[in-house]
Amino acid sequence: MIKKLIILQQNLVWAIPISMSLGLIYGYLFDASNLRSLIIPITFVMIYPMMVTLNVRSIFKGHDMKLQVVTQIINFIMVPIVVFFLGKFFFAGASEKFGLWAVGLFLIGVLPASGMTISWTGFAKGNKEAAMKMLVFGLVLGSLAAPIYTKVFMGANVEVDMLHMFKQIAIFVFVPLFAGIFTQMFLRKRYGDADWEKRLKPKFPPFSALGVVMIAFVAISLKAKGIIAHPEDIVKILVPLVIFYLISYILLTLIGKFMFSREDAIAMVYGVVMRDLSIALAIAMTAFGKEGSTIALLIALAYVIQIQSAALYIKIVPKIFGPSAEETPKDFVADSVAR
Repeated sequence: MIKKLIILQQNLVWAIPISMSLGLIYGYLFDASNLRSLIIPITFVMIYPMMVTLNVRSIFKGHDMKLQVVTQIINFIMVPIVVFFLGKFFFAGASEKFGLWAVGLFLIGVLPASGMTISWTGFAKGNKEAAMKMLVFGLVLGSLAAPIYTKVFMGANVEVDMLHMFKQIAIFVFVPLFAGIFTQMFLRKRYGDADWEKRLKPKFPPFSALGVVMIAFVAISLKAKGIIAHPEDIVKILVPLVIFYLISYILLTLIGKFMFSREDAIAMVYGVVMRDLSIALAIAMTAFGKEGSTIALLIALAYVIQIQSAALYIKIVPKIFGPSAEETPKDFVADSVAR
């Protein structure tokens, strides 16, 4: 089973669009409402493995304070402002769905740094230790800031129950986080650090990939009839998403080019553009009631753009930042892409 999951993990670039297409067919032909009960268990399948593989101890290593501060300023000041105004501009219609899509775009903007940050930073020969710190800091800060930011910025679009949202974040972030830390400590103590790193640790990320594919299927299934009735909605959603990622890559490339070394710049780029779509999707599907599936539609589509853009950007990294000390592989797979 692990081998099959690894194949799935290595092909998420294609697996997610296929899963969404199958969800569209299923949701159109059948009543998908019963799938809603699967959201919580699927979310744990998606998030817990990511937490098990976190190296929290890395945040106490190195001397890259400037890089970390600049990255989090971008994550929690610049990016939320960008997504807020993109939502205002592109989702200004009177229909309720426009306001909900704006909320989805904003959730992407306030939940930074997924496990993809580490994976893609590694593929591009960037600073993986710095990327790990960005992930941990972004995870904690984003979890605390998301309910407050969403209430302040998006309260006019949708009713935001901050306490309920905090509870959902605790369920989907902090419970798996502490469970993952204790799991890692137990396995390291029982089998040793070397066995953990080489044999046990690689077994967890493929399960996250399975969770991502499953949650994308469920999210699209729940909205399938509406999507097929209004296919133009996909275009309306994709346009601001593409613009958001394009702005992010251009801005971060310029900042990284002029402020940091090659390795640190690459870590910063992926530390910002790789938003935590898994947690954003989980929150959308659980914290906003029946409106959550509309919000989740935008986040599910963001998966496609995020992974495809990461793969495209890595090809031009040598042209932008120069070659790495070691030869950059021509062929790579998105190992741990959904952690």
